[in-house]
Amino acid sequence: MDVLLNIVNYILGFGAAVFVPLIMLIIGLIVKMSFKDAFFAALTLGIAFTGMNVLINFMTGAITPAAQGLAEATGISLPAVDVGWPALSAIAWAWPLGVLCFPLLMVINLIMLLLKLTDTLNVDFWNCWTKLLTTVMTYYLCAAAGMPEGAAIAMGFLAASVQIILELKIGDAFQPTIERVTGIPGVTVPHAMMLTATVAYPIERLLEKIPALENNNADAKWLRKKIGIFGENAVMGFIIGTVMGAIAYRDVQQALTLGVQAATALQLFPMVSKLFMQALSPISDAVGDFMKKRFKGRELIIGLDWPILAGSNEIWVTCILLIPFELVLAFVLAPMGNIVLPFAGIVNICLVPGLLMVANGNIIKMLIEGIIITPIYLLVSSSFAPFVTQLALTFSPDSLANVGGDAMITWSTLECPDFRWAIANAFSGNIAAIAVLVGWLALFVWMLRGFKKRNEALKAAE
Repeated sequence: MDVLLNIVNYILGFGAAVFVPLIMLIIGLIVKMSFKDAFFAALTLGIAFTGMNVLINFMTGAITPAAQGLAEATGISLPAVDVGWPALSAIAWAWPLGVLCFPLLMVINLIMLLLKLTDTLNVDFWNCWTKLLTTVMTYYLCAAAGMPEGAAIAMGFLAASVQIILELKIGDAFQPTIERVTGIPGVTVPHAMMLTATVAYPIERLLEKIPALENNNADAKWLRKKIGIFGENAVMGFIIGTVMGAIAYRDVQQALTLGVQAATALQLFPMVSKLFMQALSPISDAVGDFMKKRFKGRELIIGLDWPILAGSNEIWVTCILLIPFELVLAFVLAPMGNIVLPFAGIVNICLVPGLLMVANGNIIKMLIEGIIITPIYLLVSSSFAPFVTQLALTFSPDSLANVGGDAMITWSTLECPDFRWAIANAFSGNIAAIAVLVGWLALFVWMLRGFKKRNEALKAAE
């Protein structure tokens, strides 16, 4: 098992920029693409992932110090350290049985494809750790509740199995919207972060009843039309960054620097995102032709990581606008149990792509939904902090290397916190969590039905 785990860790060490293109190269060759075309498409995809990661790290690196400055200016001090997703990933992969998540993901996906329960082929194996994290959390809580070791392990993998199924179903449901947003046919995003759309959906249905919100398409193009030059990506980034910098630093030079940095990021995101289209369109076409020849009437959707959505201006405008609300809510929710101040996750990418799907790109509704849902992220990440810290001590002590004293660690923007809290606690025997999980699954089914109607309407309008 140790040898196998070392092999997996070595492969994962390449990162998504190498791992995912390699998988796509193999798929391209399987569906009879020429090696030249498949290799160039895979290389372009690697370049797209690398470029997008560079931009995300650049923006996060610029925004995080400003967020810290805002927190200091308000005097907010909370004990749990926000270590971000890398530490949580390390903790998950350090679990001795973690390697079993790979075959679990592939087997479930294959069975669902054969039974026609999904059209999504998820090749985003690199993010298998998101399923593994749910496994480890569920296992730990079940064991802490007194469940026998074997039963706790089984419950952990059962929770991961449920998550895998839900991600594949949401990949099917969101594909038409993703194609409209990205311009890339035949791809989707079966990612854990998209599951938060489940709790956003009932909010969306309420907002649809407000004529002022429903009768306009308040996306980035709408903003440009309404406010002219101030709706341009670079200008919006500059204004938001400068205002944030002015409040955080109270220094003209630093404020203007942050403004230019934010402008740079928002201007370059759409440019880099075009590389995803260039890379994936030929592979998607080849997969489509391959499936038509062998499975009449069947279309295969390729499931990829979320950065294929990163060219959407609506995502980044909403992410930045949510930052001050996150900080205020962290302070306001302290009496109700919040102990984490978002730093590593201050740009809440884990929330906004799901909102993009539900709100159909309407920035105003995305912002409202984001403000309402943000407390779930803060409170769940706070409730998991003791368990995450203990998991780190048990499986990955290096994750605590930069944490001083007896401080706890967590991830403020823990993906699909509503689902993870509900299933991990429900499987450990928490009655309240069982009720929440049943309610959550009911909302999920309702959302799928809603998207089915939306997709049929879009198809009819074509």
